[in-house]
Amino acid sequence: MVTSKFLNPKNDVAFRKIFGSEKHKDILIHFINDVLDLEGSDKVEDVTFLSTIQDPDIACKKESIVDVLCTDQYGKQIIVEMQVSPREGFEKRAQYYASKAYSRQLNSGQEVGSRYQDLKGVIFIAITDYIVFRTKKDYLSNHVILDCKTYERDLKDFSFTFIELPKFNIQSIEGLSTMIEKWCYFFKYASSTSEEEVRKIIDSDLVIQRAYEALNRFNWSEEELRTYEQEIKRIMDNQAVEDYMKKKARQEGREEGKLEIAKSMLAKGYPIEDIISITGLSKCDIQNIV
Repeated sequence: MVTSKFLNPKNDVAFRKIFGSEKHKDILIHFINDVLDLEGSDKVEDVTFLSTIQDPDIACKKESIVDVLCTDQYGKQIIVEMQVSPREGFEKRAQYYASKAYSRQLNSGQEVGSRYQDLKGVIFIAITDYIVFRTKKDYLSNHVILDCKTYERDLKDFSFTFIELPKFNIQSIEGLSTMIEKWCYFFKYASSTSEEEVRKIIDSDLVIQRAYEALNRFNWSEEELRTYEQEIKRIMDNQAVEDYMKKKARQEGREEGKLEIAKSMLAKGYPIEDIISITGLSKCDIQNIV
């Protein structure tokens, strides 16, 4: 089996290298404009990277740290998050991150004498490798604050965009027709895509080409590759621990269920031998219940 020379963009190390570095800033700008469908004066022309630590006081707990945080030429803050492992309440986490970025504009001390009217909007973009909104069919969803009656957008400072990769079902390169589809294909299939297939995807789009080049393992140093592989190991280790805990919980649940059945059978006068046969418990277990 031939391994693709392209690494997995969903890996945190690869994701930050492509979308969170000055070297590849043009890729991030292109991606933001494509995902948000920005045109004219709304287009992002430049970004300035900010610290990804939202709250230094709790950064040691690995909370409140985003993947990419930057501002555009107007000062609007943009958060870009890749979430691979399912996380309960991720939509709440997104709102928390956005609110921290919003409030930090007044608390950071970067602008002495700043006022509420000086606050800039926050855009949150999330790419998830699992389904967040089970009732939604589309892989791309945009969320803003609207007036319930008039649907007017009076409160304009927050917007949330989610890309749910499991819902993206285009599997052939020939089926890709828009830039957002090319990006989704990039995130979902890059690590199994051949050079010939990449050439078909790129067509005349040089930024998409640069994104694949940034994923080319031969363009990574040995140290960068070690860090990439360490992240893979960390995820596998965490998954192994999680699987063990789930298995243990299931076993404990089954044992608890057996004990309840045994108690019920004892109360009804069943012989101990029958209880052992039905529940699989030992004679010692049942004597302990008695």
